[in-house]
Amino acid sequence: MLKVLAIETSCDETSVSIVSNSDDMYKIHSNIVASQIQDHSKWGGVVPEIAARRHLELIPFVLEQALAESKISIEDIDVIASTVAPGLVGCLRVGSITARSLCTLYSKPFLGVHHLEGHLSSILFSKNYPNPPFLTLLVSGGHTELIKVGERREMQRLGRSFDDAAGEAFDKVGRLLGLSYPGGPAIAKIAKKGNASKFNLPKCKISNQEGGYLKYDFSFSGLKTAVLRLIEKINLNGDKIPTSDIAASFERVVAEVLVERTINCAMDKGLENIVVVGGVAANDTLRKMMIREASKKSIKVHLPPQNLCTDNAAMIGAAALFRLKLSPHESSLKLGISGRLPIDQAYTLYEKNPPF
Repeated sequence: MLKVLAIETSCDETSVSIVSNSDDMYKIHSNIVASQIQDHSKWGGVVPEIAARRHLELIPFVLEQALAESKISIEDIDVIASTVAPGLVGCLRVGSITARSLCTLYSKPFLGVHHLEGHLSSILFSKNYPNPPFLTLLVSGGHTELIKVGERREMQRLGRSFDDAAGEAFDKVGRLLGLSYPGGPAIAKIAKKGNASKFNLPKCKISNQEGGYLKYDFSFSGLKTAVLRLIEKINLNGDKIPTSDIAASFERVVAEVLVERTINCAMDKGLENIVVVGGVAANDTLRKMMIREASKKSIKVHLPPQNLCTDNAAMIGAAALFRLKLSPHESSLKLGISGRLPIDQAYTLYEKNPPF
């Protein structure tokens, strides 16, 4: 049984987890997540400098708590992993330096993990995760991508957002409606009281230079602007803002866009399994709609536990364990961090000569 100590500090959650696997079963021994929502809520979004400083303050205590809860000593850990890309550079640096320092101190191998591969790996904690190839919809605050996952973790990006990610759009529309941060949970809560068919908001597309539209790509900036114009028009008329109806209509359109383009992509590529991961994958409307519409096409939908959809170190540990299962992966202790790295270049994190 391999045991991994994993660290995640790519944005505004400080997380440390102890994860193991045996006979293809992935087990979480501890998964401590210290959220910074209160630190950033008054700004309406994550402030990178504040986030990095809080990671530095929190990580010794989160690490200590994770080890204590797991009842596993650091000497018994086999591998130490941390997120190294993509993310906020100052935040990534805190986790990476902590992990590499522990590796040096305790003579442990180091694995640098791609944050998006971590989200992809959250499905490994489900009871019946699919065998590749399958299509993954990764939908979070910073990313909205369609990724084909091959038999040996080859990853091919088939679609992406050209502007706002879906989670980012939730945050911005939440601010327009005067809701609390983060916008996703706030909109989901109030949308339950609203009429999702009240407003006909646009499903924006990306033009193809060769003609027509890019079938698998996303754009949410225009949808956000449409909500802004709708609110301005209602204010101009002196009417009360129907917050719950706007929230429900917005949530419905986002879910419809994600579901329609994901299912079309899976059908065109002949993939029978869809995996949905990332923070927005916790949205109940999206989950139900994806399962309902995919079943009509005989496509199976696989979802991670809702508590593992948002950023956490357990998913980073699962990604490291899966890499070790494929072959004896190890990262150089000279591997740094990067704010940007395409998912299809995740393999470069395990080369002798680090990419950064």
